[in-house]
Amino acid sequence: MKISLNLIVLVMASTVFSQSEKAVNWLNFEQLEESLQVQPKKVFIDFYADWCAPCLKMQKEVFTDTLIIDLLNRDYYAVKMNVETKDTIYFGNQVFINKRLNKRNPIHQIPLLMARQKNKPFSLPALVFLDEKFQATARYFQYLNVKQLSKILSDQ
Repeated sequence: MKISLNLIVLVMASTVFSQSEKAVNWLNFEQLEESLQVQPKKVFIDFYADWCAPCLKMQKEVFTDTLIIDLLNRDYYAVKMNVETKDTIYFGNQVFINKRLNKRNPIHQIPLLMARQKNKPFSLPALVFLDEKFQATARYFQYLNVKQLSKILSDQ
C-alpha cells in the first residue's frame, strides 16, 4: 500500500510540474487552418527533421527559452512539421502528401512548396514567417539563436 501511495503522489507531482512548464503551443496544419478561420494571426513554421543537428539544437536551446515561447505564443500561430512525415495533410481545400516516400530525400510536399530556395537544394533548418493573410514575409535556412530569433519575431 505504501509503495502504491508513493507512486500516486509521484505521478500527481510530475503531472502538476509538467503542466506548469511553459512551452510553445505548436500546431499542425489542420489546427492552423481552423485557428486562422477563427482569428487571423501571423504564422511561424519550423520545418525540421529528426537527423538535423541544428534543428535539434534549436528545439533544445531556442524553443525552450521563455522569451521565444512568450513571443511565439502571443504573436504567432506556431507550426512544427517534420519534413519527412508520411502524413496526408488537408489544408486550404487541398490535399498534400509526401510524393517522395520511397526516394533518397523523402521531403513532404508542403516544405517543398513553402521553404524551397531558388536554385538550391532543400535544406534545414527552414523557418518560414507569414503575415495574417498567409503571405510569406521571410524565410531563414540556418540555426538562429535566442537573440537572433527574438529580434526577427519582434520585427515581423
